[in-house]
Amino acid sequence: MITIENLQKSFTIHHLNQTFPALENLTLHVQEGGFLGIVGKSGSGKSTILKSIYRTYEPQAGSIWYDSAAFGEIDLLTASLRDIIYLRKHEIGYVSQFLNVMPRTTALELVMQSLYGVGAKEEEALEKAKSALRHFDIDEKLWNSYPNNFSGGEKLRLNIACAVVKEPRLLLLDEPTASLDHASKIKVRESIEKLKARGTTLIGIFHDLEFMEGLCDQVFTMTKLSEERTAI
Repeated sequence: MITIENLQKSFTIHHLNQTFPALENLTLHVQEGGFLGIVGKSGSGKSTILKSIYRTYEPQAGSIWYDSAAFGEIDLLTASLRDIIYLRKHEIGYVSQFLNVMPRTTALELVMQSLYGVGAKEEEALEKAKSALRHFDIDEKLWNSYPNNFSGGEKLRLNIACAVVKEPRLLLLDEPTASLDHASKIKVRESIEKLKARGTTLIGIFHDLEFMEGLCDQVFTMTKLSEERTAI
């Protein structure tokens, strides 16, 4: 599903006139329907991998080959912006620790909009959105509220609901359980297991190793660039 070859990404701090490497000659392969977990210390480049796949970041070198249902094998680093937007809408989901939303959009509307993007009609989108919000324990009193004032945990659960409700072919998870209590983590795990059973390919970053146990097919350990990186 995903093959990353010789990926290189660095960041330049212009006012310091310094460049810092984040990824150097990184190579990875994820089978269709598999789940790759990425672990490592803060600053080792874990999130940079996901953001490069999603094209939030643009690496300086390398390739990310993705087996798309719409376009066949496509290099996400050289694909047109139009194709990237299409893939984000229809095939590739991304869950971050933060929720960025349009103003004056309710929690229910946000989840429904995710479903509209993949062609769901209003009635279907409404029922699936309500089901997703219930699953992730978003209080029904909050469904028609704006998420700006939600707690960190509520925002994260809403963010996950928006991503998983579309049942994407590829789902990128950047610390999906970062600020959740144990009960909420179980809900996230249940959703991930269902998606995996339906054939979704997943790549996730976790600090909670207990949460990952028995969930990932492969674990890739990120370290400092001066150290060896290993896949087990």
